[in-house]
Amino acid sequence: MSITAPDKRQILVTSALPYANGAIHLGHLLEYIQTDIWVRFQKSRGHQCHYVCADDAHGTAIMLRAEQEGITSEALIDRVSREHQQDFARFGVAFDNYHSTHSEENRHFSELIYKRLRDKGHIATRDIEQMYDPVKGLFLADRFIKGTCPKCHTADQYGDNCEACGATYTPAELIDPVSAISGATPEVRSSTHYFFKLPDFADFLSAWIKDDHVQPQIRNKLMEWFESGFNEWDISRDAPYFGFEIPDAPGKYFYVWLDAPIGYLASFKNLCEREGLDFDSYWERDSKAEVYHFIGKDIVYFHALFWPAMLHGAEMRTPTAVNCHGFVTVNGAKMSKSRGTFIKAATYAEHLNPEYLRYYFAAKLTSRVDDLDLNLEDFALRVNADLVGKVVNIASRCAGFVKKLGGGQLSTHCAEPDMLARFIAAGDEIADYYEQREFGRAMRKVMELADEANSYIADQAPWVLAKEAGREQEVLDICSMGINLFRQLMVYLAPVVPAMAEQARLFMNLDTLDWNSRETWLGDHPVNKFKPLMTRVENDRIDAMIEASKEDLVEEQKLKETPKGPLAETPIADEISFDDFAKVDLRIARIAKAEYVEGADKLLKLSLDLGGESRQVFAGIRRAYSPEALEGKLTVMVANLAPRKMRFGVSEGMVLAAGNDDGIYLLEPHSGAEPGQRVS
Repeated sequence: MSITAPDKRQILVTSALPYANGAIHLGHLLEYIQTDIWVRFQKSRGHQCHYVCADDAHGTAIMLRAEQEGITSEALIDRVSREHQQDFARFGVAFDNYHSTHSEENRHFSELIYKRLRDKGHIATRDIEQMYDPVKGLFLADRFIKGTCPKCHTADQYGDNCEACGATYTPAELIDPVSAISGATPEVRSSTHYFFKLPDFADFLSAWIKDDHVQPQIRNKLMEWFESGFNEWDISRDAPYFGFEIPDAPGKYFYVWLDAPIGYLASFKNLCEREGLDFDSYWERDSKAEVYHFIGKDIVYFHALFWPAMLHGAEMRTPTAVNCHGFVTVNGAKMSKSRGTFIKAATYAEHLNPEYLRYYFAAKLTSRVDDLDLNLEDFALRVNADLVGKVVNIASRCAGFVKKLGGGQLSTHCAEPDMLARFIAAGDEIADYYEQREFGRAMRKVMELADEANSYIADQAPWVLAKEAGREQEVLDICSMGINLFRQLMVYLAPVVPAMAEQARLFMNLDTLDWNSRETWLGDHPVNKFKPLMTRVENDRIDAMIEASKEDLVEEQKLKETPKGPLAETPIADEISFDDFAKVDLRIARIAKAEYVEGADKLLKLSLDLGGESRQVFAGIRRAYSPEALEGKLTVMVANLAPRKMRFGVSEGMVLAAGNDDGIYLLEPHSGAEPGQRVS
């Protein structure tokens, strides 16, 4: 068991688990950056703070996507987990542990909590009727059923609501419903389901909601749901399903939303086993530790009703607080793929410094649940003005004089002790803002200090004094003061821009930028040669990012346009002449190497051998093939197609494929074919 000093807090922090079925985008990153800043602040203060997360890896959607790609569900979630962790690392999100809900720890805790609830009478069973796909052999969630809206008669609407008129309904009310998976007409079938008796916890939840565990806006929303009455929660799904089978219930699986929050316990348990931490001291009912969940406002119902009720019923502690945030908009509107503002984390990181985004989010974040707008013009102006024009400017103005006049050694004398004392004392106010998740207020206070530091240096004008003989020590004192003020600012900014702070730490030759380190004067202290800590945001890089995001959409649209159904039902394109067709040079190619394309969900990069000549081709077949399944295969390519420049590289041709309801298939010649042979 680890021992913590009495004045140190024990804190466990989580972010919502990203679903293992797609790439991380800027809307996701708001939450992880917000959480990471808060965690880094707590660690800087010396508290024992652990930040854990995991991929949410279960459910029908995972199973179906893996099937589309021709790989196992386990292979899919392993690959997506690697991609997610790579994206988080780019943005400085430093988890102490990143795990998966498809783990033995999660199975253990899911079964443990379920059995405790069952044994206390909080689980019920009853038969329900559901839509069933007779072709795929599975029950259909509402989102996998489409049909014509019964209210406004708009076609191609989902099974629970109409995007055209906003009406809500049941799948049974749809006109001409079809399975969105197979196209078959669903059948109504009966099945036994398991339910968590949420109404059993009405009194507990009423008190819990009112006891400052959620923000006031969230409390008001929860009370609306509370007053309208609770229903029992369906926690089971029928096979086939990718997840954990319910104990003593063959063919029944835990619904993904039951074991997803339990993934917090599982990831922390995995960390405890690795580092020798005491799991029970955080999760037993009378624990004195603090547990905080950071989530989006769209999943409040699960985290602030079902989750605390499950924990309470299983005789475990409930969260200290559930902290909710709003959504991200871009330029005042919902993120849009067609406008290029639905921006993936990987796409952003290819064009812009991730710490720009960390600072901009911090500068606009509050403790409320308001949406946050990423205005790209304001984004560039604010980062350039604050980080480059104010903070970095202090060090860049002073470092050269310290090097020239002091041999890289700061002055022993503090030129402005009262000013330094104000900067140090301001840390208490800034710390309060960080603690309350009022990051925007913290950044405003830091920039007020930066303005004061810049005014001091401008007023003293060391570059003027340096031209006067005999004033070298005065110049060194002024610039040493500037470097000390810069150190204060970097302590306060370190949770927000950790990479920049690390470069500043190395420049100032410091062991740490932890919160308490600000309380000393750096006198007679050596500093290293100054190197630029951050460059300006360039608008052409923003434009390039937007264009790259539009390219992502083009690749997605190509896959969506892949013919569905039997080939005979595929519309025939406009006729071409035989002479036109004769211009197409079709060649046999051997796939020498196949690789995933970083930052592209749909593409594989193929290295093709045409019998002595090599070509690189990007093909939108990632959902159908894994790279290892393709290497060594023969296929057919269009060899005289003009090269196309893509943001991932140049594609020097095209491989031929066909598609139907079961997937995409590369054309494969017979085994006697040789690379480079022409197809006639």
